[in-house]
Amino acid sequence: MSPLPPPGHVRRGRGLYGYDRTLARLGLDPVAGADEAGRGACAGPLVVAAVVLPLGRGHEIDELADSKLLTPQARERVMSRVTAVARDVSVVVVPAAEVDRVGVHRANLEAMRRAIARLRVVPQYVLTDGFAVPGTGVPGLGVWKGDRVSATVAAASVVAKVTRDAIMVEMDGRHPGYGFAVHKGYSTPEHQVALGELGPCAEHRHSYANVSRVALKETG
Repeated sequence: MSPLPPPGHVRRGRGLYGYDRTLARLGLDPVAGADEAGRGACAGPLVVAAVVLPLGRGHEIDELADSKLLTPQARERVMSRVTAVARDVSVVVVPAAEVDRVGVHRANLEAMRRAIARLRVVPQYVLTDGFAVPGTGVPGLGVWKGDRVSATVAAASVVAKVTRDAIMVEMDGRHPGYGFAVHKGYSTPEHQVALGELGPCAEHRHSYANVSRVALKETG
């Protein structure tokens, strides 16, 4: 894995596109960003997105930011803009059963590799949120708070979040009573109450402690 260019190459105040443009100026264009949604949820899939954006000033996306900082309505707007201008977008959905089978971190890494490999526009460098992803065949770097400092990572975070939220809303119709359309499978107090009353459904991750505790009570 290649390190990011020396800190002096990326000046403060360059905004969300600073890392991506610096890499492009150094000949590492196209740059791909990858991020996930649903890592901390105890139900539903893990969703990973990889995005390649054009980096010209005329292609900057209004409102683009870390998906967690945007309202649902703003995420939908940004999602539309990302898909309209992106050079390429790839999404991988990992079912809850696979997260249970291999563990969430391994599932995340494998999904990142798959999302990057599915890009038709082959990246010369990959930025990921938080941790590096080995085995992509492309030099890259895990950037702390990457979805707040890299446009491509932020775009990937929005695509992953909007895609996963839509899945959870649809899942709410198949598994009523848990409130998936509202909390999206995260361990909110409301979700925990429903989990205790209804028990786990097929979309819960039994490798998560709060789910396994309820499942053990049911079998005990």
